[in-house]
Amino acid sequence: MDYFNYKNGKLFAEDVDVETIAAEVGTPVYIYSRATFMDHLQKIQKAYSQLDTTICYSVKACGNINILKFMAEAGSGFDIVSGGELYRTLQAGGDPSKIVYAGVGKTDAEIIEALNADVAYFNIESKAELENLIRLAKQTNKKTKAALRVNPDIALGTHVHITTGVKETKFGVDIEQAQKVFADYGDNPNVSLCAIHVHLGSGGKTIDPYCQAVEKILPLIDKLRSQGHTIECLDLGGGYGADYESNTVPSAADYAAGIVPLLKGKELKLILEPGKSISANAAILVTTTLFTKKSGSKNFVIVDAGMNDLIRPALYDAFHFIWPVKVDENLVPTQRAKDLKMDGTKVVDVVGPICESADFFAKDRSLPPTERGALLSIFTAGAYGFTMSSNYNSRGRTAEVLVDGKNFKVIRKRETYEDLIALEK
Repeated sequence: MDYFNYKNGKLFAEDVDVETIAAEVGTPVYIYSRATFMDHLQKIQKAYSQLDTTICYSVKACGNINILKFMAEAGSGFDIVSGGELYRTLQAGGDPSKIVYAGVGKTDAEIIEALNADVAYFNIESKAELENLIRLAKQTNKKTKAALRVNPDIALGTHVHITTGVKETKFGVDIEQAQKVFADYGDNPNVSLCAIHVHLGSGGKTIDPYCQAVEKILPLIDKLRSQGHTIECLDLGGGYGADYESNTVPSAADYAAGIVPLLKGKELKLILEPGKSISANAAILVTTTLFTKKSGSKNFVIVDAGMNDLIRPALYDAFHFIWPVKVDENLVPTQRAKDLKMDGTKVVDVVGPICESADFFAKDRSLPPTERGALLSIFTAGAYGFTMSSNYNSRGRTAEVLVDGKNFKVIRKRETYEDLIALEK
């Protein structure tokens, strides 16, 4: 569910006409819905309320500090993967006791910053990283907790670039190695290795892999406990799917229905690290049509947003539903789907201005007639949209706008040419 809907043929973000925002702020522009963020977070919180659960929103998905601030106020913790994300989260008022720090290549400086901030857990990816954390904790006279990331060797069946829970990845250790790591470092005075972390990847569309992961990890936890190790927490990571197409992934309640019964009575705190499932449908990227052209058998719609603004289609061949911001009422979409075809539409490629053949948002997509100046909405753009944007081709990054009911405000200004070279002077 989200709060981007058509009224009389015009797209609204909550109670604000999207055309109004584009006219005032310009395009391309990311438009976020506060109500959608809150709705998705609260549904997850409710779904797992039977367990001692901390929801740690994944900052890498969408990390504007204005968004992080209201997420923190709503009780969210945070999953971070860099020193910059730690700084960003603390500036937004995030509670360090609800921060988990993941990432396969933490630098010494980043680790010390996190130790000084007293984050809840370090998610440890390797024996070498754990040894380094122990060294730095001792050096700084700090005590901390760590969760060992274990790969249950379960694949989500998603794109290879976002699958992380199998053995042959750079992330974590396999179940066999995990026991040796606990045997060697399970009683360290500076770093309490007292949790297990599992993350299968991103874009899951069924609950089965997550349930299988829990079923494979619980015997490991039982065995470690029988050997005298304290295991207080299970971090199940994130990766839960988002509705890039209407009604194609399980709800938070669906996931919980499978996971919660497995964990009841296990005396484990639960950490979840949702990112995409909270933020993806909470934003659209609005872009203006610059030109249309026909080349051979292809029809092109050329827009002012580029792969530097939203790289997911070029990087992952990811699907984003695209539709005009204003359409005849008989062309209001009935659902968001790859194969949506309606009378009066035309098959086109939607492409950007970047000097790369990979600069596209959609190929062979049916869209209503589009003319120069028409606004298009690229839906489900809240996860790994702005956070993965760049200045490629010396393009300033877009503005970000937050809608709250009938009101909207710019929460990140559009970059200027002066901004592009400011750090080079």
